[in-house]
Amino acid sequence: MHRTVKWGLLGAALCCTSMLAAAAGKSDPLGNVAASFKAHGQAGMDRLERDPMQQACSQPASSEPSAEVAKSISRSAQERVKPPSDGQYLGDWKAGEKIAQTGKGMQYSDDPAEPNGGNCYACHQMAGSEIAYGTLGPSLSQYGKLRGTSPAILEYTWTRLWNSHVYNVCSHMPRFGDAGILTEQQLKDVMAYLFDLDSPVNQ
Repeated sequence: MHRTVKWGLLGAALCCTSMLAAAAGKSDPLGNVAASFKAHGQAGMDRLERDPMQQACSQPASSEPSAEVAKSISRSAQERVKPPSDGQYLGDWKAGEKIAQTGKGMQYSDDPAEPNGGNCYACHQMAGSEIAYGTLGPSLSQYGKLRGTSPAILEYTWTRLWNSHVYNVCSHMPRFGDAGILTEQQLKDVMAYLFDLDSPVNQ
């Protein structure tokens, strides 16, 4: 399960724990959650540790990060983006399709030796022919056909996949590159799935 998704589940747990703690006169919801879970396989207790972005974006909706904090998060995310080592953004769209349609990886029950999936279908429509997909994110159907493959759009899309917080400070999109969810080659393959005109995305 990806870090962003995990934090969504943890957020729900924190909310419920916080209400229970408040009723009991306690005020340490994160501590209560930490006391309620144990490390299991690759799902360690380190997943309860929040970086500055997660701390800022875990506040109630009425307490959005200040402009200064938002700018700092965006700048920090941008500084960590790593472009393709060989300068080539596009890989194999057929491999990218498999990655986008695979949701396994990073859960305690997954084999850490196996590659993670992108789980893209959970939030986006990819190919126009798909009938089952999530709607948390926009449809990506016709992505490359509509946008072309200029250096600017390739760099933008790569950055969005690497760490979407560059553009949306409290984005729910997993930080595929920055968090080490997908490898550089996997990201190239997903890029090809989005841009290649032979890909189902662009049919």
